[in-house]
Amino acid sequence: MLSRAAAALLPLFGRLTVTREADGPFAAGSVFVANHDSAADPALVLAALHRVGVAPVVLATAGLWRMPVLGRVLAAEGHVPVHRGSARAAESLDAAAEAVRSGRHVLIYAEGGLPRRGDAASAAPLPFRTGLARLSAATRAPVVPVGQVGARRLASGPAAKQLAGVLTAPLRRPRFHVHIGSPLYLPAGTSSGTAVAHQAVTAAWRRAARIVGEPAGDR
Repeated sequence: MLSRAAAALLPLFGRLTVTREADGPFAAGSVFVANHDSAADPALVLAALHRVGVAPVVLATAGLWRMPVLGRVLAAEGHVPVHRGSARAAESLDAAAEAVRSGRHVLIYAEGGLPRRGDAASAAPLPFRTGLARLSAATRAPVVPVGQVGARRLASGPAAKQLAGVLTAPLRRPRFHVHIGSPLYLPAGTSSGTAVAHQAVTAAWRRAARIVGEPAGDR
């Protein structure tokens, strides 16, 4: 339902294009990892994955489960709350691993937060946390790097600016692009696995940025 809603509603706010490097279906229980630079980018990524037949379990901040309607949808569909900075933080990886082992795809945001910037330009992914590498080590699931560009043209900066961006987007029609890279298996070791994943997502982000003409320099 969440993926279908994103796919249905996103065209109202802008123009989404999608590219991918590998043909054919993704292996059951794949872990998709995307760059995270806007509160709006999960909608872009879910809509793009919906186009290629993927409706993943999403790991997202636990605060979303406290929202009356969205929280019920997230719980009903088996998405995974992430309790950052608490004793329950490890529970999210256990739940994600269980979903992977059952054959469900998982979407994770390895940066663990948004950039503290007010402008609308895209930027290279921030350093990754270790959760993705630990999930990969626990499941040996293939990891699919995803790069998205354009979400910050929809929503970025302070809350008032984000609201204004959403309200004016149907008139501005910003362009969004999501590039889905080839699946890979992360090397053993938390540090090396994290580094390889970050490089792959950065490469996918640069590919997406080039396609829409967005500057792809590090910020």
